[in-house]
Amino acid sequence: MESTHDDAVHETSWSANLEGPEHAADRDLVVEEALAAVERTAPGNHVNLVTHGDHGHPSGYLYPELRDAFDDVTVEYVDQCGCGGHVTRVNV
Repeated sequence: MESTHDDAVHETSWSANLEGPEHAADRDLVVEEALAAVERTAPGNHVNLVTHGDHGHPSGYLYPELRDAFDDVTVEYVDQCGCGGHVTRVNV
């Protein structure tokens, strides 16, 4: 999966890996990098946000932040990974 650490706008659908140890230790970092990933996704595409399982289901802490920040996106839960993380698709 691609990291969210580059600044390029993604003209295709992509995945942002938010499962690193730094993400497990810092929920605010997960939210910050998720918002940045959506900002870097070109309209008509989606980004899969793969969040660390330590924070639980992302509907409790990430979805409200995404909906507050972006009026023109849809947020949908995809699945739980075998490692315990969660995949959320944000259509831009």
